[in-house]
Amino acid sequence: MSKEKLIIFDTTLRDGEQSPGASMTAEEKLRIAKALEKMKVDIIEAGFPISSEGDFLAVQGIAREIKDSVVCGLARAGALDINRAGEALKDANNASRIHTFIATSPLHMRDKLQMTPDQVFDQAVSAVKLARNFTDNVEFSPEDAGRSDLDFLCRVIEAVIKAGATTINIPDTVGYNLPQQYGETIRQLIERIPNSGKAIFSTHCHNDLGMAVANSLAGVMNGARQVECSINGLGERAGNAALEEIVMAVRTRQDMLPCDVHVDSTQIMTCSRLVSGITGFAVQPNKAIVGANAFAHESGIHQDGVLKSRETYEIMRAEDVGLSSNKLVLGKLSGRSAFKDRLETLNISIDSEEELNSAFRRFKDLADKKSEIFDEDIQALVSNFKMEASFAEAIKLISIKACSETGETPQASITLLIDDEEKSASSEGGGLVDATFKAIEKIISSDADLQIYSVSNVTKGTDSLGEVAVRLEKAGRIVNGQGSDTDIVIASAKAYINALNRLLSPSKRIHPQAYEGV
Repeated sequence: MSKEKLIIFDTTLRDGEQSPGASMTAEEKLRIAKALEKMKVDIIEAGFPISSEGDFLAVQGIAREIKDSVVCGLARAGALDINRAGEALKDANNASRIHTFIATSPLHMRDKLQMTPDQVFDQAVSAVKLARNFTDNVEFSPEDAGRSDLDFLCRVIEAVIKAGATTINIPDTVGYNLPQQYGETIRQLIERIPNSGKAIFSTHCHNDLGMAVANSLAGVMNGARQVECSINGLGERAGNAALEEIVMAVRTRQDMLPCDVHVDSTQIMTCSRLVSGITGFAVQPNKAIVGANAFAHESGIHQDGVLKSRETYEIMRAEDVGLSSNKLVLGKLSGRSAFKDRLETLNISIDSEEELNSAFRRFKDLADKKSEIFDEDIQALVSNFKMEASFAEAIKLISIKACSETGETPQASITLLIDDEEKSASSEGGGLVDATFKAIEKIISSDADLQIYSVSNVTKGTDSLGEVAVRLEKAGRIVNGQGSDTDIVIASAKAYINALNRLLSPSKRIHPQAYEGV
């Protein structure tokens, strides 16, 4: 007998984007949306149309392009928000959804909204009725439900279902609940609300206490049939429930869970790397499912057990999330056909022959620097190439010379191409990277504040491809840049220049954290 379907609602492009520094361009959001569609995610929350013109256009563009997933826009419980969301979604290629919300906890109603419970009740019902004018697929969220009075929640939810809401989302907005508590809330709501059978109940859990996934699964065990989550757990503060963890927990524990997902889990690693590259948020090595160490075995006892029987220490197959068991794949003598075949095996999409040729040239350049090219190298190479190609490069790196000697101050000289004109500068610094950044600033004079500088190796070995992530801030605008190279100084220069290209681009958007969210 087939199990009930668990709907996967991805909010990487909306709640995930509310992470400080994770703001994306419309083109970047579309790339991620297409990757989510390829993964067969059921619903894609594409953004918050009222927050800015850029976000409106992003939601509109995604709605027009996506064919196989439902595209959703977020709206506060007010006419301006809902009308804007309806306008963004009106030309949707497939089904669309409006997700409207209003806070219901005593704290939020009193201190934030400065509204009475009756006023909140009336506004919630009015919002759902208005949203139904645009679509028959309406989701309602009582923000901060995790700290709301249960009787009031029952009253509001019963009324919004009667008004036409087809999905009821129960947000643990501040990650305050414990799994048993959250699961019990879902169970009681379903049991106590007379018309609960006319709507699907959903979870939306934040990770402030590290329990977003546990709370979400507790909700599922108690009747929820939609989970709101994000790639890599991206989201405000400590993030949201991680999509990859939800999907693989459900797949792995079918003996315990009453439902199943229809997601193509082999796309998980590709999507994880894409989101990491675009946002500049590196995935920690020991992150479940998508971390570099998730399927690694260092202990001799573990290695011996896995060699004898994989199930001794592995509850999932690496192949199930898009990793290949054939780690060593290509070298400097490998041809274009072999490279293309490996991209297909890794579920990496290439949009055109020109893009394939450009990626292959980068692969050959890398192969000249290191003899063994791993899957992770190829994923990093293509991810960085796509990220650079997605943004107009007003500034390009031509050459860099860096010198460090014991007892001497490190120095760097750099040449950049800016609007077809070469410009050079040299600088000293506390280290080679510091000197490189100062030399770049002598040319660009951005006056940006360097907020984050992080380095990670893609594979093991001293010839490993190094990835550098940089975050710059200027006048309240935050951008991320990323670069990779076997030389970490060159990788650092690429990342800094990539961030500067974004910072100096005329394409701007208001950060969605200026607005309320669930």
